[in-house]
Formats: sequence, C-alpha cells, structure tokens
Amino acid sequence: MQAAKRPVMRWLANLAAAMLLVALLPSTAGAAPPAAAPTSVQGIVSRVSDGDSVWLARPGKPPLEVRLRDIDAPELCQPWGVEARQALSELALNKVATLRITGLDQHGRTLGLLMLDELDVGRHLVEQGHAWSTRSRWDQGPLVKQEKVARALTRGLHAAPGAVQPREFRRVHGACAAANAGSAPAAEARPAPKR
Repeated sequence: MQAAKRPVMRWLANLAAAMLLVALLPSTAGAAPPAAAPTSVQGIVSRVSDGDSVWLARPGKPPLEVRLRDIDAPELCQPWGVEARQALSELALNKVATLRITGLDQHGRTLGLLMLDELDVGRHLVEQGHAWSTRSRWDQGPLVKQEKVARALTRGLHAAPGAVQPREFRRVHGACAAANAGSAPAAEARPAPKR
C-alpha cells in the first residue's frame, strides 16, 4: 500500500512545484507595460483647499487640483482641520513648488509629492502633527515613523487626546458639508447630515 502512495505523492509534489514556479514567473501575455517614472511639474501653489489638497497654477496651462500623496489630514469640519489647512497655507501658499505626479486619486485629483526646494511638504505636515500617514487595510503607511514621533512629542493634532483619523470621522459623522468645506470659517464648517 505504501509503494502505491509514493508515485501519487511524488506527482502531487511535482504539481505543487510547477504551480509555484508558474505563479512566480512574470507573465508577458496581456501584462501592462511597466509603470512610467513619476512626472514632475512646477508651478505656484495658488490655493489650499484643506490640510492635504492644494491647487498648483502653471503658466499657460490649467491649474492642477492636487491631493498630497502619503498623508491624510483632518477634515475641515473635524478638530484640527482648520489648523491643518492653515499650516499647509503658511508653508506653501503662493510659493513655487515642484509636484512629482504619481497618479490620480479616487476623486480624479492629481496625486503626488509636493516639494518646496528639497522639503517634502506631506512628510513635513506629518512630522509636525498636522496629518496622519495614509493607511491601507494592511499597512500603517509610508510615514508611520514620522507620525509616531509627532504623537510621542504631542505635536499638533496629537496634543489633544482622542484625535480621530479622517476615515473614521467620515464613517461616524459623514462628509463635511460641501458648501462649507472650502470657504466657511471653522466655526461654521460642520459635518453634513448622514442619510
């Protein structure tokens, strides 16, 4: 009986090895072309929408609505939202910046790293406690070390206990009222009612 099982076990082991090999080999049939290197554009930060979104004006071209990559700042209608926008304004508004474009976000905004000379604006905002490192289901994000330092030093939004990440805030309270989000003073910006 044992001798009869050996060929079956060997065949199963060979099948498993072949399947693993096929899974590890890069597929060329129907594969997407390799991702292009990020494109860089230069312009002037003409508007700050919130703590992680700006408009980049470029000579002779339409302005780009930009979502800063790797960070998630508080919503304008949540605690520290207005302060996060103010910090970004003080840092970047009306300054020449380079945007390293990496794609589009889920809302169609240009996604990228905003650089002021050699300063990564998003990283700086996380280091100063004005934003969190972006999270995914399995990862705490690329700037988690900077976020932990800001939290340990109680910088910015981490100074008050109970700071809530924007994703959780939106889940509980809904999105900020669109009419208030870009133009209203902090006292008037409130979550939109959930439906």
